Amino acid sequence: MLEISEKTNLLEQKSYKYSLQDVQKPNLQREIYSYGSVPKVAFNHRRVPMNMPEEIWITDTSLRDGQQSVEPYTVDQIVNIYKLLSKLGGPYGIIRQTEFFVYSKKDRLAIEKCMELDLKFPEITSWIRANKEDFKLVRDLGIKETGILVSCSDYHIFKKMKMTRSQALDHYLAAVSDAFDAGVIPRCHLEDITRADFYGFVVPFVNELQSLSKQAGIPVKIRACDTMGYGVPFTEAAMPRSVAGIIYGLQHYSDVPSECLEWHGHNDFYKAVSNASTAWLYGACAVNCSLLGIGERTGNIPLEAMVFEYASLRGSMDGMDPTVITEIAEFFQKDIGYDVPVMTPFVGRNFNSTRAGIHADGLLKDAEIYTIFDTKKLLNRPAMVEISKTSGLAGIAYWINTNYNLSAPCEVAKNDPLVLQLKGWVDLQYEEGRQTMISHKELEEKIEEFAPGRFVK
Repeated sequence: MLEISEKTNLLEQKSYKYSLQDVQKPNLQREIYSYGSVPKVAFNHRRVPMNMPEEIWITDTSLRDGQQSVEPYTVDQIVNIYKLLSKLGGPYGIIRQTEFFVYSKKDRLAIEKCMELDLKFPEITSWIRANKEDFKLVRDLGIKETGILVSCSDYHIFKKMKMTRSQALDHYLAAVSDAFDAGVIPRCHLEDITRADFYGFVVPFVNELQSLSKQAGIPVKIRACDTMGYGVPFTEAAMPRSVAGIIYGLQHYSDVPSECLEWHGHNDFYKAVSNASTAWLYGACAVNCSLLGIGERTGNIPLEAMVFEYASLRGSMDGMDPTVITEIAEFFQKDIGYDVPVMTPFVGRNFNSTRAGIHADGLLKDAEIYTIFDTKKLLNRPAMVEISKTSGLAGIAYWINTNYNLSAPCEVAKNDPLVLQLKGWVDLQYEEGRQTMISHKELEEKIEEFAPGRFVK
């Protein structure tokens, strides 16, 4: 049967209505996922159309998936994180939602205190077990949307849940019906979608969800969860690892609108950010992230990374305030006690610093030579140098200028007597066997010794 597509305005075949394949044995796709070897990336050379939605946004799981992998946050810490998310996301809600646990008294108190702030964004949602009592709890808290787990690979259906595909489908549909009965929008977390039988289970299941949604008159959200980080952004990769193929398939074969489609990825193979950008490019409005990438195992998609991905794809921050990213990193380090790895982009101590003298010389002449953008403007973090045996005169001069916030004509040059004197002292440190870099405190004390009162911090 041919019909004009509302998406493309072209005649398309509508016969691709996939039925549930209720297999007797799990399809573990051993050609791709042989447990004793690295998972393979297969290609089928099928391209799907790029389909960037009119609007894209970020959703947050720092207080759910993120909190599962660190020491539990206090109520005050949760409230502060929520406020920082709102400040970063800006007035247009580019950070659209964040999800909370609801089970403990502390969880509910944190939700109440965040709700009292009356912030428009991010919207407070929840994550629960799929049963009637929990849906009522969500409704009574005044939360409109909740996430529920609907694992979709045979690894989970057969091995963890000990069910068949048809049993799992019936179980999930009953849970979604309970959500509709409670008047709550269900967000179905399709766990392990990159190992699932996409056409034999995922598409038929989502089609059933869409039918239930139409009957209830309540939308259903679909979160495609790359639970193990197996997704790949390559345009001609085969299913089930193709991110573009998954997003296209959910839209084309299950009619999931972009605004109801969300990508959730993990970083096991270093592809979390590129996969999330691919999901945006091929039709998902939302990508689900956590602050600093904190999450299970290797972590979730770093939210701060997607702030910059958004700006690079859209050409604007659209009201987001990226300087808040530095505030967030400082809060996690000082108030929560989380150790941010020093090489982490945008937030790590070494993100925009160098120890190499040749790089410092470039920074001294023009910071743009060795910095990715104006980090002072966008992140409130000027490019820095760390002083070690390779820093040279240029590194010391640049360190003095940035540490004491000097600008022309007060900047010191490489041939300044103080710089020469400090360079001699630094060289002597390493000649005598020092291995560590020179701390800021040591440099400040030495400058005060060599040039008393010359600079005020």
